[in-house]
Amino acid sequence: MARSFMSQRVQEFGTTVFSAISALAKEYGAVNLGQGFPDFDGPTAVVAAAQQALGEAHNQYAISHGEPALRTAIAAHTRRFYDIELDPTAEVTVTSGATEALFSAAFAFLEPGDEAIVFEPCYDCYVPAIRLAGATPKAVTLHAPDFRFDPVELRAAFSHRTKAIYINTPHNPSGTVFNSDELQLIADLCIEHNVLAITDEVYEHLVYDEARHLHLASFPGMESRTLAISSIGKTFSLTGWKIGWATGHADLHTALRRVHQYSVFATATPLQYASAHALSMPDEYFAELRREYTERRDFLVHVLDKAQLQPRTPEGSYFILCDIAEYPFDDGAAFCNYLIRDIGVAAIPTETFYQHPEYGRKLVRFAFCKTMETLQAAAERLAHLHADTPAGRLFNP
Repeated sequence: MARSFMSQRVQEFGTTVFSAISALAKEYGAVNLGQGFPDFDGPTAVVAAAQQALGEAHNQYAISHGEPALRTAIAAHTRRFYDIELDPTAEVTVTSGATEALFSAAFAFLEPGDEAIVFEPCYDCYVPAIRLAGATPKAVTLHAPDFRFDPVELRAAFSHRTKAIYINTPHNPSGTVFNSDELQLIADLCIEHNVLAITDEVYEHLVYDEARHLHLASFPGMESRTLAISSIGKTFSLTGWKIGWATGHADLHTALRRVHQYSVFATATPLQYASAHALSMPDEYFAELRREYTERRDFLVHVLDKAQLQPRTPEGSYFILCDIAEYPFDDGAAFCNYLIRDIGVAAIPTETFYQHPEYGRKLVRFAFCKTMETLQAAAERLAHLHADTPAGRLFNP
């Protein structure tokens, strides 16, 4: 019998649901509202800055922890939006996307025997990163329909083994934006139990209505125990660039950079210079971004509501969670399979975001980071979706 060279620690991880759904959508020609990438390009001025950087011979290895121009721009961005001063030399590290920062952080700070708290549903890289680092993930549920945590449950999740807590706000996939009271409780518990907060803030500029994104590092006592992670991809519709960063106290970067230098080493040099240009975009850019996404959100919420999918209007991010309880499917995976093959629209089954999959069994996620033309095309197809359609016709339309 041939020997399997796959290590035991990766055997539990398969192909991500995003890759599987996108492949199925392509096969059936479905409108892809599943994977969270825009179907439009980023700002022309930022793309032009990348072309200029290529022409100016910024094409060799970057400094491992990031080119000075980008680290300075990240520090300026943090000062501009959160009134926090950072030392670009010691308190900013550039990574190959936010996901790399999250993985590097797991290996930099977690050890076997440690526990790391995650809020479920959660982005699908958190748990693999924690487990590959040898630690144990501990889930605290964001309860439907509002997708907020129970303070009693959160407090109970902390123990002497808790080393870190992963906080994603604005939240993927629920669209929840943690408020000041919620973040204050998290801060209090981190201080009480001497725990590191790893914050995933890639949707920091995608907040709507009265919601406001707050930087956990700005809370008293959290300056030295918060590693904040963000990226260019979501704010500037350039997800393929994979330019991310981490900010926080200098002591945190000592460990983070040791992992980063021996895994990725450095991130694409010309795109770092273009990303520095992006972060200097005027306030009008960020205001228009929110306006356009609010319009897309409201349009798709209306469409999904007409289809009896009980959408939750998100406070942030570019995702909408829907409840398929009115439909005759056992779980979100079966519903999404039907939706792609027979209706021609792709969504993501949400049970994959849970440590307790049964909590997300009847939830699916739609992305509205698409052109209005794409959303209109999806709306025309979703008009054929009705919860009162007999179950037999759902499978044999």
